[in-house]
Amino acid sequence: MTPHNSPSAAASSAEELPLLPGDWELDPFHSAVNFTIRHLGIAKVRGRFGEVKAALYVGESADDIKVSADIGLASIDTGNADRDAHVRSPELLDVARRPTMAFRSTRVSGKGEDWAMEGELTIGDVTQPVTFAVEFGGVVDSVADNRKHAGFEATGEIRRSDFGLDFGAGLLGDVVKIQLDMQFVEPQGQGG
Repeated sequence: MTPHNSPSAAASSAEELPLLPGDWELDPFHSAVNFTIRHLGIAKVRGRFGEVKAALYVGESADDIKVSADIGLASIDTGNADRDAHVRSPELLDVARRPTMAFRSTRVSGKGEDWAMEGELTIGDVTQPVTFAVEFGGVVDSVADNRKHAGFEATGEIRRSDFGLDFGAGLLGDVVKIQLDMQFVEPQGQGG
């Protein structure tokens, strides 16, 4: 998906989403950060991060929408405990030195179901610009908590080498595809 860079997209109202202004909180039980990376160039290894904190602030326009996320890198889970321990080690990811991956949005644009979110991703002491294609899944009233929930899927990719994570060249691919499935809950006391 191509980011929407037209003037009309930049001027899109947050009401198009339809989200109430305020701080939306993450529903951690219905959210996930997943990734895919090539192994030996012939197969994909899939995994997820279990420790995720994220926030969504909705203002009066798309220019006022802010998203932040902090992911604990030690919470990596590829379905293989030995492999996960090796990835956490100083030889590879070195989670003692790089405990988190942090994202801060700088611009959100789009309309309808298709949006783009630009921002900065920090791993360790390296920060790089990234863009995620965002699909807005809609808003529903949840019977579990009598509040509105909004769903989003964000997809993008990063290059490990851009963050100084070039270990395992030839074994692991450089490109990591990221998929975030996020559900946010409307601000308290603002439901209708």
